[in-house]
Amino acid sequence: MFYLYILYSKTRNKYYVGSTGDLLERIKTHNTNHPGFTGHTGDWVLVYKEIFDRKEEAYARERAVKKWKSRKLIEKLISSAGS
Repeated sequence: MFYLYILYSKTRNKYYVGSTGDLLERIKTHNTNHPGFTGHTGDWVLVYKEIFDRKEEAYARERAVKKWKSRKLIEKLISSAGS
């Protein structure tokens, strides 16, 4: 299985969109002290995920969501999962 995932950091008040084949390990990595956008914060939590059979599908969905460049659309997607 492969995942599109969205993380949220309360400290930064930001979302991060990514894709991976190992969701738990990837979240652990995001919460380590490393260089990059998610590093040094340590409070990233999973707020949304979609599951795919193929890596290419998850990556294509990640690119599509990132192209939105809209916090409102991302928050609408997240809230739709609770419906």
